[in-house]
Amino acid sequence: MAEGNGGAPLLESLAQYVKDLSFENPNAPRSLRPQDTPPNISIQVNVNATPLSDDEFEVELVLEGAAGEGDGTLFRFELNFANLFRMQNIPQEHTHQVLMIECPRLMFPFARAILANAVRDGGFPPFLLQPIDFAQLYQARMAEMNPPGKMNS
Repeated sequence: MAEGNGGAPLLESLAQYVKDLSFENPNAPRSLRPQDTPPNISIQVNVNATPLSDDEFEVELVLEGAAGEGDGTLFRFELNFANLFRMQNIPQEHTHQVLMIECPRLMFPFARAILANAVRDGGFPPFLLQPIDFAQLYQARMAEMNPPGKMNS
């Protein structure tokens, strides 16, 4: 299909799917009562990419979180949302950045909608996860892997 785009860079979404979705409401129905204070909300974000062929990759966006803590937990969730991407005419030195920044950026609105619906279906107001800066997340992870002063061999 690269022939049809004149050698221009191509990032194409072939399929998107939920690999795993878990929503827990461990203290229901008590957790569904009005709360005096907003719950503490924690979120963890991970992005993984797996090559399936020379130009196709599965990218997984994993979102885990909870509202409340301990006996005061309102809900917990885990979503593993994946997308199959085809990449053509993208320089090798940019492939990792495209997979870890652009792909999850394209996937995020769909994952956010899935979580909002799961939380709403669990009896709570929709949970609208704020946009994630995947470029900043990528830079932070690269800095962790290559701290200043570390010699690479």
